[in-house]
Amino acid sequence: MRLLNEPDSDDPILSVVNLIDLFLVIIAALLIAVARNPLLNPFAQRDVTVVVDAGKPSMQMLVKKGEKLERYQASGAIGEGEGVRAGTAYRLRDGTLVYVPEGGSASARP
Repeated sequence: MRLLNEPDSDDPILSVVNLIDLFLVIIAALLIAVARNPLLNPFAQRDVTVVVDAGKPSMQMLVKKGEKLERYQASGAIGEGEGVRAGTAYRLRDGTLVYVPEGGSASARP
């Protein structure tokens, strides 16, 4: 009969339950803060471009323009197009890039 007369305040599991409740409130507050802050939530902005697995064969691009979300998948093929060769770029040992236009002089670019 002694167990029936003990107060609930001596039970150590109650403090653990209170800590779990406290952590749930903190997590909910952090999630709300992230959802409302446009700097922390990239999809809160009007126009966003996200690149997934950049430079790999499985690369994807997600482009959000207003309310429209488009997904582009890399095909692995080399791009084609029309154009004219404009010159040659060289990387020096110190990391500097030097661009030499077709039939012109060199100009350094950091």
